[in-house]
Amino acid sequence: MGKVTNREPYQQAYYPPEPTGFTRFMRTCLLWQFVRFLHINLKIFKLLMKSHG
Repeated sequence: MGKVTNREPYQQAYYPPEPTGFTRFMRTCLLWQFVRFLHINLKIFKLLMKSHG
């Protein structure tokens, strides 16, 4: 097995990337969250209807 060379914390490669402004907006926009909620619930509902048929 190969040796791991980058084991030091606090180096640049250690930190995750910063989210973009658009990503932050999509995570905090209540309208978008509601649309995603409906979409996921519809997918689950369709799956349940298929299993009961």
